[in-house]
Amino acid sequence: MWVIGPIGFTAPLLLLGLLALPVLWILLRAVPPAPIRRRFPGVALLLGLSDSETQTDRTPWWLLLLRMLAAAAVITGFAGPVLNPQAGEAGSGPLLIVLDAGWADAGDWPRRQDRVAAALTEAGRAGRPVAVILRSDLAPVAPEFLSADRWTSRLAGLAPLPWEPDPQAQAAWIGALGPERFETLWLSNGLADEARADLLSALEARGPVRVVEGGRPVLGLRPARYEDGIVRLSAVRAVAGAGAGAEIAAIGPDPAGVERRLAVAPVQFAAGETVAEAELSLPPELRNRVSRFEIAGLASAGAVSLSDDSLRRREVALLAGREDREGLELLSPLHFLEQALAPSADLLDGDLGDVLLARPDAIILADIARLAPDEEAGLVEWVEEGGLLVRFAGPRLAASDVSRDEADPLMPVRLRAGGRSVGGAMSWGEPKGLRPFAEGSPFAGLEIPAEVSVTSQVMAQPDPELAGRVIAALADGTPLVTRKRMGQGQVVLFHVTANAEWSTLPLSGLFVQMLERLAIATRPAAPDAAELAGTTWTAERVLDGFGRLHPAEALAGVPGERLAGGVPGAQMPPGLYAGPERRVALNVLGSEAVLAPAMWPARITVEGLERAREHPLKGHLLAAALVLFGLDLLASLWLSGRLGRMRGGAVALLCLALLPPVPARAQQDDALALRATGEVVLAHVVTGDETVDRIAQAGLRGLSMVLEGRTSVEPAEPMAVDLETDELAFFPFLYWPVSLDQPIPSAEAYGRLNRYLRGGGMILFDTRDADIGGFGTGTAAGRKLQQLAQPLDIPPLEPLPPDHVLTRTFYLLQDFPGRYTSRDIWVEAAPADAELAEGMPFRNLNDGVSPVVIGGNDWAAAWAMDEGGNTLFPVGRGYSGERQRELALRFGVNLIMHVLTGNYKSDQVHVPDLLERLGQ
Repeated sequence: MWVIGPIGFTAPLLLLGLLALPVLWILLRAVPPAPIRRRFPGVALLLGLSDSETQTDRTPWWLLLLRMLAAAAVITGFAGPVLNPQAGEAGSGPLLIVLDAGWADAGDWPRRQDRVAAALTEAGRAGRPVAVILRSDLAPVAPEFLSADRWTSRLAGLAPLPWEPDPQAQAAWIGALGPERFETLWLSNGLADEARADLLSALEARGPVRVVEGGRPVLGLRPARYEDGIVRLSAVRAVAGAGAGAEIAAIGPDPAGVERRLAVAPVQFAAGETVAEAELSLPPELRNRVSRFEIAGLASAGAVSLSDDSLRRREVALLAGREDREGLELLSPLHFLEQALAPSADLLDGDLGDVLLARPDAIILADIARLAPDEEAGLVEWVEEGGLLVRFAGPRLAASDVSRDEADPLMPVRLRAGGRSVGGAMSWGEPKGLRPFAEGSPFAGLEIPAEVSVTSQVMAQPDPELAGRVIAALADGTPLVTRKRMGQGQVVLFHVTANAEWSTLPLSGLFVQMLERLAIATRPAAPDAAELAGTTWTAERVLDGFGRLHPAEALAGVPGERLAGGVPGAQMPPGLYAGPERRVALNVLGSEAVLAPAMWPARITVEGLERAREHPLKGHLLAAALVLFGLDLLASLWLSGRLGRMRGGAVALLCLALLPPVPARAQQDDALALRATGEVVLAHVVTGDETVDRIAQAGLRGLSMVLEGRTSVEPAEPMAVDLETDELAFFPFLYWPVSLDQPIPSAEAYGRLNRYLRGGGMILFDTRDADIGGFGTGTAAGRKLQQLAQPLDIPPLEPLPPDHVLTRTFYLLQDFPGRYTSRDIWVEAAPADAELAEGMPFRNLNDGVSPVVIGGNDWAAAWAMDEGGNTLFPVGRGYSGERQRELALRFGVNLIMHVLTGNYKSDQVHVPDLLERLGQ
């Protein structure tokens, strides 16, 4: 290909024909020949007469120019002009394609696959053998060079892995390389890597190396931290550029068990910074349901932080110094503590010796003054190992001599004898309020209700360290709560009782917040190597490269020492690991992870992933030549004087000949009607994106095959429907994949769509983006769907309820996956008065067919089959992937049966069978 600026020519030798244009100009200029002038006196008799036929002596220059342009357009068109031509891959011989294929590649993996596909196409044209390797999955064997078409068939099965390349595996692969030479195309993730230099040296020793990097910024998420009642999250990026923002979503099941966004926190990168912090303040009940945090819109394992027992319910032991008074529950020392902690903690009771054996996260002693020596020794050891001891004062503690003359190891301060009473009948002064909490206090930021007051307290003796141990005080400055650290744990003393005898604090919401702040500070931290030594952990759920959780498939147990290292790999993928007493999350990034951009030597050529799309110009130039020749014909007739004598019909015929042919719509409509109504036909909306339309056609073909094999429905070959021209009433079901480049339909098309929906038709809108954010306007496809659906007459929608008719029209289903597994599926909302009838297992929902079903699971790709019934696209991995594909096909069967039969499965006649299948 010969390239001039942005235009290339596939047959550049034909451009030599342009050199003949000057010769053609001379020839046309000479025809007709110039007349020879002769003077003849008799010519005077002809003056004033007009000749019906005229002939110019020379062709006008503008007509010659028109003909030259037409000839040039023909020559240039046949030379194969192409706008934005893509240069072929330079070089010859074997080609090695290297993909880092780690979590950082997942965000733009489709573009990387397209780049590899283009390289394979060029190599196939040149007859070059190709090998493709993934740095994250290297085996100690030499690369296998095969024909390009064989690697093209394997390309769809390649996927990024949720870990970084292993330096040891890379060293073994380099050792297995032979002496043969080859060229290397390296698709890098753009991140710094210490092992990269060794691989680059080995590849350069065997041939030239070109590097391709994507322009998308790489973001990651460190593990969540819980500090002082706040979930703290740190996002990191590789390039410290301009300021940028993102959102971090907390994901977990709602009360119905459906996984949803529970909360969202914005995060903002300052200009020049690579780390940004976000905070989430969640109620304990909501926080206990969080299964993971993720950067919204990023389909990458590095953008996910799994939560484990460090954010789960804690165990708190409650012990009192006296028994509850019978019938006076509100005076019980533990009543208010139980009410405050029960929603967010697992409460333990029993003797102190038994409680210490259970190793709780916190122990609360209500008015217990003295402990037995062995109890005290065990409690001291437990606190020093990281436990939290919370003590409350009371009459027993005030009357004892504990921590009077010398400091008690289990008391934060020394106490005065007796106590202090304010606002009582035998005392001076009024009840004391609380002073605002200081900045360094764990209670900082909590609002103090005006009704909280204190009438009695135990007093702390003055001490040089007293001021540093006070974390809450009364309005007069006397301590209300003091704290002392012991080893890795701490001891906290409330100088009032745990019930309402000495203060109104236990009657307020502030009491719950203060206990929650203190108890959460003891949440189990990540265990270290010493704790994990000698233990074995089993993977429960693991992450794939796109940040999706999957059940672990028979992975071997992981030694605790290796889990403590926190480096995921093929034998220990990131995910949730269960041990004897707790679960630990292994995330892709550690708490101190830092991302840095890759720095390549100056000798290495670095290209971008983006490649301008080729646009052939041959058809445009030949069409322009045809128009120019038509204008030349009209001009020639005009110059010869014949144009005026031609009938209008001939001129109109000539003009129509220059116009593009118009299809015979009546004949096409008749053929469409006969084909669509002769049998059941599934149809998809033409988006204009050739790839999307091809997948939609293959998906409906696969679904039609499954319907024919499993049901009494025998669909014909699916059809593509043009919203602008085709009649929709012939089709009971339309599959509409949302494409970002799809044009907005016209007003006439929306009129047909609304009539179709009102007449009982169904449209399945598929945004195909559940892998990056789930259905919603937060993604580009979601916003495009909102734009496409705005003029449609769509009823109110709701998430698909578990007792919708779609869950039982043919199969009993509660999951509706496609190629992705999001549960965000929306259908027509149920009537407000829909109730469970007596003897019915389901509500009477949606008396008719839901006109729209909306989701983003890319169902067509999961259904897609060729003419032989072979699946075309991978779904998941292994058995779980095939199970996911089966559920996707079952959802498709339910969908079509719902369209064709309506709500007949809600009829009373089906109740016994449904109850038997449901085990009721």
